[in-house]
Amino acid sequence: MKGQPISVSKAKKAIADYKKAIGRPDGMAELSIFYCEEAFGFLESCSMEDESYFAALIRMYGRSLEIVSSLPPAERTSYLERLDKLRSRGRSVGWAVEEEFNNLWYAAAMDEQQGE
Repeated sequence: MKGQPISVSKAKKAIADYKKAIGRPDGMAELSIFYCEEAFGFLESCSMEDESYFAALIRMYGRSLEIVSSLPPAERTSYLERLDKLRSRGRSVGWAVEEEFNNLWYAAAMDEQQGE
């Protein structure tokens, strides 16, 4: 990976393009959560220290929570499980990611939604 460009904007553009073209809420949930999962995979393998990358990850996690919250309760379960797993993965990367994820999770009342 050394010397290869890292482009958060390209990944976010792909999601924005999907939203413009199709924009189904379940597809948006899938793409935004996948973005977070892949971002963690990258961080865990490369140990990158880029504040803007962490900030983008935290923003996308927040968007994922918003999107999943807007889905009908019957469609939320698998997405909420994945988002919950991401919270614990935040512990391994530092930069207060776990704390920010927890703050977003509790602000969106996800524990209550998981029980629905």
